[in-house]
Amino acid sequence: MESIEPQSLKKLCLKSLKKSRDLFSTIHSQLAPLDPESKRIRMSHKISVEYEGIKVGSEIVPGQVNSAAVEASGSSTVLAISGPGDSRVSQKGGAQNALVVGPSLQPKTQNDAGVSGKSTSVITASGSSERNFLTSAIMERIPSKWPRPVWHPPWKNYRVISGHLGWVRSIAFDPSNTWFGTGSADRTIKIWDVGSGRLKLTLTGHIEQVRGLAISQRHTYMFSAGDDKQVKCWDLEQNKVVRSYHGHLSGVYCLALHPTIDLLLTGGRDSVCRVWDIRTKVQAFALSGHDNTVCSVFTRPTDPQVVTGSHDSTIKFWDLRYGKTMLTLTHHKKSVRAMALHPTEHCFASASADNIKKFSLPKGEFLHNMLSQQKTIINAMAVNEDGVMATGGALLCTF
Repeated sequence: MESIEPQSLKKLCLKSLKKSRDLFSTIHSQLAPLDPESKRIRMSHKISVEYEGIKVGSEIVPGQVNSAAVEASGSSTVLAISGPGDSRVSQKGGAQNALVVGPSLQPKTQNDAGVSGKSTSVITASGSSERNFLTSAIMERIPSKWPRPVWHPPWKNYRVISGHLGWVRSIAFDPSNTWFGTGSADRTIKIWDVGSGRLKLTLTGHIEQVRGLAISQRHTYMFSAGDDKQVKCWDLEQNKVVRSYHGHLSGVYCLALHPTIDLLLTGGRDSVCRVWDIRTKVQAFALSGHDNTVCSVFTRPTDPQVVTGSHDSTIKFWDLRYGKTMLTLTHHKKSVRAMALHPTEHCFASASADNIKKFSLPKGEFLHNMLSQQKTIINAMAVNEDGVMATGGALLCTF
């Protein structure tokens, strides 16, 4: 069994403490009060770790460490840490460094170096940083401050909508927020009314399960993609397919619309993200570079204009001007199955079976892990303007 590094153990403890406070604290706007007994135990542990290789004659008690009394001649140095009675130590001559720690538990002898009152223990130490020797152990460390989320009351189930005969693989909302569409493994696309939850329309045309849906904010079009290698454009005024995009060599898993240009992006099992001209059905680019299925994609109006996630555990940034890779992120250890772009901030989140990570844009710097050690494969995620992220996935069971 591999040993856990002390720094890693400290980070895990801090994360566990933060999550426990977020879940169980009744006052979500304030930190939980510190426990004096816990602080005393923590300080005692720090001191024992700091002086593990040194035999100390007495225990250092936090709060009883006074200023060091140094009386030395030549190159000798004496650090005196006084206990009750404020006993002091002086040492003269020689090049020896001495560390004096509190009242000793040993009986006083005649060999003590000029100690009056209670006896003290003299500990020799080498090096030139005696003054800072105790600082790292006794100094109060300020805990790192994680961004505290805004408290939202627990969500409740509003309505259950049923009608599909297979798994619901995709969902997309109309920009007016009056209806939404769902794509299913039963090879149909259903249009539902948001207010009443009633079925308005059923669209048929795919011969395999529908894995992706996207509704245009600039046109009356809806785009769908499925395992039948087909990408279709639906006219929502005529409720029929007006054009299809052919080129994928295997099932299409994801699709996205460029926010400012009439371009459609699709990714699939052929490990390629393809860029289509919506009007002419022409393939503008084939963004190749992934070693496995491209299962998530989103676009931006500025560089990087395209970001793709793949089963090869990487995230790639693409420049649409040249159709080439700008950057490859390798922080995940498992398949990147879902990504979500923040609507107002310059960042995005990516989900994998190991954890959910947050990256900045446009340079792709890793910010922090949003959720670690989860037991779920995240297949879908979304972020609203308030910074609330919703994820959906499949539970992992260990036997």
